[in-house]
Amino acid sequence: MLENLATTIETTTTSSLSINNETFALCTLVSLLLGIAISFTFCFKQKRSKGFILALTILPVIVQVVIMMVNGNVGTGVAVMGAFSLVRFRSVPGNAKDICGIFLAMAVGLATGTDQLILAAIFTAVVCAVALIYSFSPLGNTRDSMKVLGITIPESLDYSEVFDDIFNKYTSHSELTSSKTTGMGSLYKLTYEITLKDPRQEKAMIDELRTRNGNLEISCSKKTEDPDQL
Repeated sequence: MLENLATTIETTTTSSLSINNETFALCTLVSLLLGIAISFTFCFKQKRSKGFILALTILPVIVQVVIMMVNGNVGTGVAVMGAFSLVRFRSVPGNAKDICGIFLAMAVGLATGTDQLILAAIFTAVVCAVALIYSFSPLGNTRDSMKVLGITIPESLDYSEVFDDIFNKYTSHSELTSSKTTGMGSLYKLTYEITLKDPRQEKAMIDELRTRNGNLEISCSKKTEDPDQL
């Protein structure tokens, strides 16, 4: 089966693709269906905008049409698609998963644009299955649950080990990432990265920290920096 598939790919890439209304309609339908599957997979359990979902859905169709318009010449098609990079636009930074979804959508468009519908379907099914397995696995959950804890202390308080007993009680991981003076040098602002053993104990931990730092300012927020960002 794989030998026949490789032979078909080689034949298609070395010869012009005959395009008619039926072929175009079938390839477009497959591209759209695979785009829907890709957008569902890479937006599953994720907060994504409607624009990103729409882009993943229609990107295979766009790439497919470009490839067909250059009559199956993949090299020329990629060059034409590269021209779109001249259009500069603003967007929020994407993470690694977003980039993988975009590249998958483009690869599917290249496959359907050269009439490799079976290859496109198999490729999409395999990659989407791996992505869904990763979404349900606990891998990376510890990093995602990490929080940033900010504590203000008086300059007279030695912060090197002053909170260690509290962190050992409530957190599974704690690390001092920065310290700086404030209030004309009369205060220190400490920043920790922590992972709570039980998120429901966050208030109890903050209450104990308040008694230790003289009831000065304490903040606890979700870590905004995405470790997957490229």
